[in-house]
Amino acid sequence: MQIDFSSVAQLIEAANTNNVAISRIVLQQSACDMQITEGEIFAKMASHLTIMCASVEEGLSPNTRSLSGLITNEAFLLKEYVDAGKSLSGQLLGSAVYNSLAVMATNACMGKVVAAPTAGSAGVIPGCLVALLGSLQIPEEVLINGLLNASGIGMVIARNASISGAVGGCQAECGSASAMAASALVEIKGGTPTMCGHAAALALKSLMGLVCDPVAGLVEVPCALRNAAATSVAIISADMALAGIKSVIPIDEVITAMGEVGKAIPEALRETSKGGLAVTPTAKKIEATLYS
Repeated sequence: MQIDFSSVAQLIEAANTNNVAISRIVLQQSACDMQITEGEIFAKMASHLTIMCASVEEGLSPNTRSLSGLITNEAFLLKEYVDAGKSLSGQLLGSAVYNSLAVMATNACMGKVVAAPTAGSAGVIPGCLVALLGSLQIPEEVLINGLLNASGIGMVIARNASISGAVGGCQAECGSASAMAASALVEIKGGTPTMCGHAAALALKSLMGLVCDPVAGLVEVPCALRNAAATSVAIISADMALAGIKSVIPIDEVITAMGEVGKAIPEALRETSKGGLAVTPTAKKIEATLYS
């Protein structure tokens, strides 16, 4: 079956028809499209996972501080809190969130991150996957398949809506990342391709309408903490789908709706820093201090 990533339904149908996971369909089609071997693509994804793990480790330093000073050691503080057993959300969710914050801190400090699907939403997918690697000891090969699954969902979103905050608001960045992560988590945990679609839909519609309003034009505030929230949404959405909960609105219709909402979001709320949190009194003081 030729896959052109025009819909998630197409991915699910191909996976179900061939009795394989979505990641397998994505791997096969990507090798064909890029005219390289499946092994080369898998190795590239393995490299991405290695970079994600390194980004988490770098961002967890207690001495982290971005040039602007807007991001410091938040990831480290949350890790200390979660690892002390104080977290209301538990170890897995807590670690996923501090991993997500760590990646965004690495990004803000000009470190290396994997755009997943963008640098502004780079914390969500590694936040989830590195947590599984640590807390549940999920094998790396399984996590790499999760990345392949996520990439398939991301390609459909990019084709039918947007993954750019400047085009569709933060729903297009953190929302897309959350949907991609939710689908990946379901496959990693042994869920069906159909469950992957429901998880992606549950996550994306939960973040629909999220605006992009970076303070002082920097992808730091509120971007990092939104990554943390989107990470939580991804995990909860995956759990709901694995439990048998279905999205009433199919994922492809959710993607289309997200694209339409993005077009309707005012220009002031699409990464221009002309609205939302970016024009609050505190934000304007920060901007004046940074650019004085």
